[in-house]
Amino acid sequence: MSRAAAPVTRISAPSAHPFSPPDIVLATDPEDERIWVPLKKGVWLRPLMYNTVQGGWCEVVKVTGGGFVSRHRHPAPVHGLVLKGAFRYLEHDWIADQGTYIYEPPGEVHTLVVDDDCPEMHCFFAISGSVNYVDEAGRDVRAEDVFHRLDRAREHYEEVGLGADYVKNFVR
Repeated sequence: MSRAAAPVTRISAPSAHPFSPPDIVLATDPEDERIWVPLKKGVWLRPLMYNTVQGGWCEVVKVTGGGFVSRHRHPAPVHGLVLKGAFRYLEHDWIADQGTYIYEPPGEVHTLVVDDDCPEMHCFFAISGSVNYVDEAGRDVRAEDVFHRLDRAREHYEEVGLGADYVKNFVR
């Protein structure tokens, strides 16, 4: 992780948000693993946009084979697109493979699982509201919103040498 950051291509544009940088990030080095923010063992998040005004975010979730995102629900719709690999929800009998569009209706409880035979899965998600982790009875255990995600990314980028302000590239 001591690799130097690759140059970032930027264009100047009026900022849509007071906390946004005056540039729009066009590209970063996709091979720079430091961009991936760890969520838990076998699960990483790659921020694309944090909407701190309306309370949503877009990210790519990466899960390695045998990994999972704990049982949760959302108060608003979530949209996803599988970019690589495949996953399933324990609560459903279908598999979402590359190219599959996913719609999660508000309030639906689900547990995202990547089976052992899939080395790595990447899925783009557009999330509004929060992620509410729940226990087996469906009771809320903890919630994460855009500000939790933002703080997690800020801390990670500081730890890996990109600097805490690197997260500002994604705030809109």
